[in-house]
Amino acid sequence: MSLLNHKILGGGEPLVILHGLFGSLDNWITLAKKWSTSYQVILADQRNHGQSFHDEEFSYWAMSEDLKDLLDHLELENINLIGHSMGGKTAMTFTEQYPQYLKKLIVADIGPKAYPVHHSAIIDAFYQVPVNELQSRNEADQILQHLIPEFGTRQFLLKNLARTSDGFKWKMNLDVIARNIEEVGKPTYPNSSFESQTLFINGGNSNYILKEDLNEIKSAFTNSQFITLENAGHWLHAEKPTEFYQAVTEFLNQ
Repeated sequence: MSLLNHKILGGGEPLVILHGLFGSLDNWITLAKKWSTSYQVILADQRNHGQSFHDEEFSYWAMSEDLKDLLDHLELENINLIGHSMGGKTAMTFTEQYPQYLKKLIVADIGPKAYPVHHSAIIDAFYQVPVNELQSRNEADQILQHLIPEFGTRQFLLKNLARTSDGFKWKMNLDVIARNIEEVGKPTYPNSSFESQTLFINGGNSNYILKEDLNEIKSAFTNSQFITLENAGHWLHAEKPTEFYQAVTEFLNQ
């Protein structure tokens, strides 16, 4: 059994955090440190991301199994679980397979519905970077500038670039992710309704969760609440960290 790379901060009731596509546990360190004063925070790199193992299989079912293996290894149950984007879909899949592990669920800017593939431009941009020939991280940024003009997005994506003794490499398993990118958009409605407390947080500037999605979400997650963070996009936890922290903390304290 391959175990997810993970980091544990603090002590108390467990709070597990799953990052999104092209992300890693490092994206959540700042918020995790704040929560660690009250909770045992477990950050995990999902398969084919960060420092976790690479595998040819890349699906929500597989990522849900990875989470179960990690929880069993750490002897954790009755957990609070946060998942952003792809991590949110992994979390929602987990509610179908192993609801008995969960106390509360927080899903950040993603719904259980199917989404069309819309990461092709980013994947193409990754392939434009000659990682084996790079002399510096700045050189990679200059190449990506022409393809991804948003500075913040580039900085987020470049966190996947790791220095090696020979130069640089991508931490993520780019080839497997590219081949299986349609898996990321697949729907994750549970076969039976999930009854534990669930919070959906969406960004006001994001179109991942629409008003017309709410009734369908409520039918699958029957004990759900919804919060919109205004002036935030898809990476709402990075754009509005204080508001995101407050919303999650208030929900956990209910």
